[in-house]
Amino acid sequence: MTPDEYLERLRELTTGFARVASTGDHAAPVPCCGEWRLRDLVVHLGNVHRWAAGIVRTGEPAPQDLDAEPGVDLAPWYRESADELIEALSEAAPQDGAWNFTAAAKTKSFWFRRQVHETAVHLLDAHRAAGTEYTLDPSLAADGVDEVLLGMLPKVKRWHTPPVVNVPLLLKTSDTGHAWLITPPGETDVPGSRQANPAEAADAVVEGPAEGLDLLLWQRIELAASGIKITGDVEAAETFLAGPVTP
Repeated sequence: MTPDEYLERLRELTTGFARVASTGDHAAPVPCCGEWRLRDLVVHLGNVHRWAAGIVRTGEPAPQDLDAEPGVDLAPWYRESADELIEALSEAAPQDGAWNFTAAAKTKSFWFRRQVHETAVHLLDAHRAAGTEYTLDPSLAADGVDEVLLGMLPKVKRWHTPPVVNVPLLLKTSDTGHAWLITPPGETDVPGSRQANPAEAADAVVEGPAEGLDLLLWQRIELAASGIKITGDVEAAETFLAGPVTP
């Protein structure tokens, strides 16, 4: 997507999150997020938005305090946080340089994409806490998979022990037609490199809906519930998928 398209998505997603923040029970637990309650999730995302807005404005890394208490009514504070981010992105030149924490190009365009996917996954978290349904758009979910595999996986050792890759693995979305070939260390310069005929090089194929694959990589769903099927070397694929690949 273009930066303008990401920005439009971000407006939609933050509006949806603000709605849940306004109507949901702030004491409700958030599945797959440890001991977090909905209130913790809202505080986290609002602080992430403000942190990202500062980086977009200056291009420089900034200290994180993602648990900083708002000190005011939570839902309006979140809306102000989202507005601050959207304003910063709207005024930014996407091609200008800016720090980021992944293997992606160090330009402000990174933050358009990153904040869309940050908000999308946490909007899903918020709906789960509220007991309401939410489904990721397949095209957005496929873009989220791409961000994880090409941006975060190469830098995963910053946060976790890298996942084990014993054989070439092909990850495919059954609904959007995207595919990524993950190869053992030393066989390619960048894990997740896309190849012309990746299926020919793969010892295992992981295929399913884009939403299932995206949520699996973000550890929001178990493999059995993801709709994903594995063919070929199942053990090698499951070993890779068991390793966290996101912060």
